[in-house]
Order: sequence, then structure tokens, then C-alpha cells
Amino acid sequence: MRFALALMLAAVLPGQAIAANQVALDNSVFVERVQTDAAGKQRILLEEPKVVVPGDRLVFVLNYRNAGAQAADKFVITNPLPAAVRFADAGDTRPFVSVDGGKQWGLLADLTVAMADGTRRAAQPADVTHIRWAFQKPIPAGATGKLMFRGVVK
Repeated sequence: MRFALALMLAAVLPGQAIAANQVALDNSVFVERVQTDAAGKQRILLEEPKVVVPGDRLVFVLNYRNAGAQAADKFVITNPLPAAVRFADAGDTRPFVSVDGGKQWGLLADLTVAMADGTRRAAQPADVTHIRWAFQKPIPAGATGKLMFRGVVK
């Protein structure tokens, strides 16, 4: 089954936005491909996605820039995960995640999911519905940065 990328990403990438505290966000998504050269050495390539299929690894990149004249304090970035994508990882960062549509937040290892029989099980990457980064330090005026997370097309 093939997914049209524009439809899948519409739910996760809100285009360029500026928050109330003047932090501009620019979001991109890439398909992660592994290419093997003639010597057998593997390279990871990030390509512009045109059509994605189940099993494709996606890399979501969130660039931010404080366009304001003052530091942005208590800044939070929240990204819903498209229903067609399973969360894989967030690189070296440890964002909070939600497994219930954004009602409760925590580290994945600390969350549980209710089962139909009333019991609870440990949350898994496939349960993640939202990802959130809460900046602990103010973002200085003019400062830029990048966050990323990976997902796999279901």
C-alpha cells in the first residue's frame, strides 16, 4: 500500500509558524535510505520523499530560530505523530511523549497503556501519539537550533 506523502504529513507538519514569543519553526521530512557502494560500504542518505511505503524510515527535522529581540522563556514544541507513522526514536534528545492523544506526558519508559481487560502494560514506541520538547533554558534572541525524530511508515 502506498501513501501520498502530502496527506500523511499534513497532520504533523504545520508549515512555518511563529509562536507568541517570536520563535519561528521550519519543519522538514526526509526518507532515510541506505545505499551500498561497490566496495560494500553503506551510507545513509536523506532524500526528499515523493511516495512512501510501509517500512520506510522517515526523519522529521524541526529547525527553530528566536526571531524576537528578547530570550524566549519556557518554550515548548509539540508535534502530533501522523497515524500512518510509528515513532522510532528522537536521536540524542529525550522528549516527553504522549500515548493518549496529548492528555498525559512523560518519558516513554515511564508511561503505560490501558488494555481492554483493565490491566496496564508498558508503553511501546508504536503507542506514541505526540512528541514534546520543553526547553529548560531560555532561547537567546537570534539563537537557532534543530530537533529531530524518526518514524517508520506503518
